[in-house]
Amino acid sequence: MSTPQISFLKGHGTENDFVIVPDPDNALDLPASVVARLCDRRAGIGGDGMLHVVRSEAHPEARAMAAEAEWFMDYRNADGSVAEMCGNGVRVFARYLQSAGHVSEGDLAVATRGGVKRVHLAKDGAVTVSMGRAELLGDGVTVTVDGRSWPARNVNMGNPHAVAFVEDLAHAGELRSVPPFSPESVYPDGVNIEFVVDRGPGHVAMRVHERGSGETRSCGTGACAVAVAAARRDGADPALTGAPATYTVDLPGGTLVITEHPDGGIDMTGPAVIVAEGVIDPAWIETMIG
Repeated sequence: MSTPQISFLKGHGTENDFVIVPDPDNALDLPASVVARLCDRRAGIGGDGMLHVVRSEAHPEARAMAAEAEWFMDYRNADGSVAEMCGNGVRVFARYLQSAGHVSEGDLAVATRGGVKRVHLAKDGAVTVSMGRAELLGDGVTVTVDGRSWPARNVNMGNPHAVAFVEDLAHAGELRSVPPFSPESVYPDGVNIEFVVDRGPGHVAMRVHERGSGETRSCGTGACAVAVAAARRDGADPALTGAPATYTVDLPGGTLVITEHPDGGIDMTGPAVIVAEGVIDPAWIETMIG
């Protein structure tokens, strides 16, 4: 049986880029090896991850969310591994749904492995995602690069993060490989590690090693984790002050605005762009799965 023709698109959110594969009926077999090749920047299309677009009712992991969200973001890391959530990915996912005519400006819900995310598509092109609440899991984590060590805040945004405040972003090193952290038992499934410097009041900059992808130009859940960690460090916990805490977060690929509300809800606002679309050569796929 020949491999069916597979359509794809390419999109990015603050230069966190994705291969988008529309598959409403969940009919495609996309093993990790195929996803990794699709995301390969030399041998494939290239991306920090893949957005597999499936109707929630058609995917066993999302069927329970179908009444609340029609579409499921089956997100994969660049190495093909499955991930719980991707904040920039949700914005690009929503932009794809809009460009394909599935949704229009306004509000929609997207199912993810990290739960249902509420999204607002604004007329000016910005996309806001309600990212849920952060879970702060205590201290005691240390990150080390080139002989320097820093304490890191353990923040879970539906996926795990270690946030370290440093003096200079260059201290993060090359970030292609995973920066050593301890104790390793805190993150049995790996971790996204953010290195953060201050730019001014309510304004920080960061670099990130994303689990399964290496250093990326942006990480939405990472920016949220950074804003939460910064608010706690700055004594601006909204649950205690009763006022929202908003941080501008500069990333190598652009800027995100993160607001944490007194009820714990976190909003992330930023751009999302579809840049290309095409068809994957079935013969190329067959060389990997044949």
